[in-house]
Amino acid sequence: MRIEKTARFLLELEQVLEFIAEDSFLQAQSFKNDLDKSVYSLLSMPYKCRQSIKSKHINVRDLIFMGYVVPYRVNDFENRIEIIGIFNGNQWNI
Repeated sequence: MRIEKTARFLLELEQVLEFIAEDSFLQAQSFKNDLDKSVYSLLSMPYKCRQSIKSKHINVRDLIFMGYVVPYRVNDFENRIEIIGIFNGNQWNI
């Protein structure tokens, strides 16, 4: 199994990191490192997070991380996990 980050995720992550870095660059760096650890932990148990409440597909899941939702799709046939995006848990604009 491998992790693939979409262009949308990378763009949204950059925006989140810029927002956090306005207060503290070190906090933004720590956020990114800890998020990467959480994302890569999905490799051992891809279905450990809840089924997405915005999708009817059982393969679309929501990783909750520090108030942010990171939707991802498990593709068992292609042996990959696609990280779709990241957004504040108070926003539902997927």
